[in-house]
Amino acid sequence: MKIYTKRGDGGETDLFGGPRVGKDDLRVEAYGAVDELNSVLGMAGAASGEDDLTELVQEIQGTLFDLGAYLASPDGERRKKSQIPEPRSEDVEQLEGWIDRFEEELSPLRRFILPGGTAAAAAFHFGRTVCRRAERRAVTLHHSQPLDPLALRFLNRLSDLLFVLARVENHRAGHADVEWVGRS
Repeated sequence: MKIYTKRGDGGETDLFGGPRVGKDDLRVEAYGAVDELNSVLGMAGAASGEDDLTELVQEIQGTLFDLGAYLASPDGERRKKSQIPEPRSEDVEQLEGWIDRFEEELSPLRRFILPGGTAAAAAFHFGRTVCRRAERRAVTLHHSQPLDPLALRFLNRLSDLLFVLARVENHRAGHADVEWVGRS
């Protein structure tokens, strides 16, 4: 199989089990943002020296591939035939469990914090912002082509987890989060 097909040279792509659409189609924007998020999480995992966080990132990346396939497949019957997983409440609950577990390591927040710290923490903060963009793209798609609400809930909760993981990276490295104090 060749890596290039030349079919997209005119600015169109194929949806899985659906029509050809422009590469700027809302659905392509949504699954493209999820793909970008997956890559950023790979970067965050590679920057982390924490085995538990690296494993967790890889598990999340698998779920993001499933979510991307779901978003790239507008036909529910075709998804079912092709065994493309639908969003699951268990995935959202798992994110919530990880958030609760990792927050136990951290002191409570008193103020907003600036994104940054260690390279790994900064990568997780970047992942959080890319996740928020993916969520916005999915919400835009949802307004015109309704999605399973669990897809939106998953992205919302994932951005929360990525914020917590950034703080965990800083905490474990002994690097204090920098609070935003605003201008006087």
